[in-house]
Amino acid sequence: MKKEKLSVMVIAVIVTLVSALFHFCGAAGLWDAKVSDWLNQRSSVTNKKIFIIGIDDKTLQQYGPVNTWSRDIPAKLIEILSADKSGGPAVIGLDVIYSEQTAAEADGHFARACAEAGNVVAAAGFSFKEQPETDETGNVVYNPYHVDHTLEPYPVLRQHVTCGFVNTMVDADGYVRQAMAYLDHEGERVYSFSAQIYKSYQESRGKEAVLPATYGGNNRYYFTYSGKPGGYSVVSMADVLDGTVDATLFRDAIVLVGAYAVGMQDAYTPAIAHNSQMYGVEIHANIIEALLEKKTQLPVPPIFYGVAAGILCGLYFLAAFLPSRELKILPATLLPLVLAALSVFGSRLLYQRGIIAPVILLPLSVSAIYLAQIVHGYLVELLRRRRVLNVFRQYVAPQVVDKISRDKDFELVLGGENRHIAVLFVDIRGFTTMSESLAPEEVVEILNEYLSLTTRSIFDNGGTLDKFVGDATMAVFNAPFDLDDYIFRAVCTAWDMKMGADAIAEKFEKRFGKSVAFGIGVNCGNAVVGNIGCDFRMDYTAIGDTVNTAARLESNAKRGQILISSEVYAAVKDRVQVTPIGEIPLKGKSNGVFVYQLDDVARG
Repeated sequence: MKKEKLSVMVIAVIVTLVSALFHFCGAAGLWDAKVSDWLNQRSSVTNKKIFIIGIDDKTLQQYGPVNTWSRDIPAKLIEILSADKSGGPAVIGLDVIYSEQTAAEADGHFARACAEAGNVVAAAGFSFKEQPETDETGNVVYNPYHVDHTLEPYPVLRQHVTCGFVNTMVDADGYVRQAMAYLDHEGERVYSFSAQIYKSYQESRGKEAVLPATYGGNNRYYFTYSGKPGGYSVVSMADVLDGTVDATLFRDAIVLVGAYAVGMQDAYTPAIAHNSQMYGVEIHANIIEALLEKKTQLPVPPIFYGVAAGILCGLYFLAAFLPSRELKILPATLLPLVLAALSVFGSRLLYQRGIIAPVILLPLSVSAIYLAQIVHGYLVELLRRRRVLNVFRQYVAPQVVDKISRDKDFELVLGGENRHIAVLFVDIRGFTTMSESLAPEEVVEILNEYLSLTTRSIFDNGGTLDKFVGDATMAVFNAPFDLDDYIFRAVCTAWDMKMGADAIAEKFEKRFGKSVAFGIGVNCGNAVVGNIGCDFRMDYTAIGDTVNTAARLESNAKRGQILISSEVYAAVKDRVQVTPIGEIPLKGKSNGVFVYQLDDVARG
């Protein structure tokens, strides 16, 4: 049992460490991220001070493709939004990179409009290329976010706007869950588009802009979405330009101008809606709101996986060494479920406090351990069953063992059952006297020869070897399972023993000058059959008057004689030849028992 518990603990430790390593290496990260999205990304009421002016299909139909526009068009938009000097938008964010110069007059017009507005954040972009760099310790490391080149607004416009890079962080599974706060480039800190708008908006309200803690070489953080696609107030740019939408709607608000048409190819899959596409400008809106509402998160540090693995190992270490009777199936099944629920609840609680912890690490580890324990239990039971069957082969015929191994419904009734059986006792007559004059090894040889004969005779007739008692053998028929024609089988077994004993007696007569023979008794009737003993040592046997009578018949049998009771004779009289002995007294019985001597058996 200790070995079994130790093996369970070893399985738990191995599975837990593998699971933790699986997560630490990122192999389970994408699965976990999807589960975390489902658990934590919930749409809420979006900020009413964030508006999107979409360059939508209506705008494109009216003004044509964006790359053909005169800069007078975005200049006009900025002028309309900033016309009310007492209360225009707090920040205007242009999610379009105006990097190329066009007509000088139009380019200047656009730059002057932005300068007069004084609150425009324009989009810029970085192109990254993995580059070897030397860290502070002098070691060469590869930086995947080395800036290869930048894409900024054309020079005149660049002088009158604040820039923010619009690079979108897309995870390996294609979903957007993270954003960058800033990058340090050429000695200057450049903020992301969303972070710069957040900073400008806070400054317009006289509040401090506090950026979230970040991780990694590109200063990333996770964020919680507030709205699904279409969750923010969106108006068509065409409607603002022609006056359909009153610009006073945007007073003191954050106004984002960006692509809102499929053809502009600025759409991504958001973590909040896996089956939908969200325009880049809407993702910026969600990031800005996350910064305003402090709905940002960091991943747990790597040490978390080691701690989690240690806790799991500790739990299963304790579980493995509980007494086996305490490990009921219901608690064993509930434990993984409870731990899984606690994991989900705990990860949700940590997420609300700004930490993204693995959601499926604990459930996956527990489930894997639980499955491993089931498989382990199955293998242990399979080996135990084989051991039991191997031991059982010492007591019953091989065909009986085969039947038991195939019969899934077979069950030994613990504590005993009342069955009608046939019982056979056989004892070697003259063995004690003969053994006194022989060497010990010769005694053992003779005894083994006779016991082999009795065992083979019992098994050949489908009986169960109950026990050896010195030079005596006890067998039962019709237990532990039903056996057809079991009384006749017991009689045939006695006859086979008698016939076999004659050949053995002749062999030993020649070798030792002495021979022995069997005395056999057979009876039938009801008896208590089952596992009798204590929890650490028990025997499968039969007890009762039927057994005692069979033993008395055997003790009264002479050398080479088989005695059967009247009950046995009544059951097989058509197939045997007997000599009536008459009623004889038996020790322990008040009345005599009528017995017969078996003379021959007629097998079909």
